[in-house]
Amino acid sequence: MTNAGHRLLWTIIALLLVASGATALAASFGTLPGADPAAMLLSAELVDRWRLAAPWSTLAAAVAGTLFALAGQRLLVRELRGPDGTLRGVLSHPGRRPGRTRVAADVLADALVRDLTGNPGVRRARVVLTGAPPHPDVWIRVDLTADAPAAGVREHVRAAVRRFAATTDCQPAHLDVTARIEPGHP
Repeated sequence: MTNAGHRLLWTIIALLLVASGATALAASFGTLPGADPAAMLLSAELVDRWRLAAPWSTLAAAVAGTLFALAGQRLLVRELRGPDGTLRGVLSHPGRRPGRTRVAADVLADALVRDLTGNPGVRRARVVLTGAPPHPDVWIRVDLTADAPAAGVREHVRAAVRRFAATTDCQPAHLDVTARIEPGHP
């Protein structure tokens, strides 16, 4: 399911929950036309039918509740995990000692952007990380000032990528760097 499909599904679920809650609240205050706040929620006939069907009615309600809970849990797990079964947007890397380190990919991308924009010739930078943690794909776009020396910026980008690889213990499998030179000011 696409991101738009997930957003639509969660919007429908939220609207159904809000509508049912608002209806119950309106009925309890007596503002719902034809509803008496002092009246019983279930009719005596319905309660009698429930008691006649016991223990099967209780079992049916428990099974229905369990199925709804499992469906909700499954929906949440599918929402939080990507298509390959891993958590989306999280770099998970086993360490040399027992345990794992998890860092959000956005945090690493932002750190690389800050490192890249540390050069006075780089006006803006954008970094996108994709792929598996040991060898992610790194996409970099830098906007340079008109007077930025190309060789100096090239070396600065190389050094920033080397620092990124050493810090995260992830060697980029694919590195794509795009540089745009902004026109000079008249």
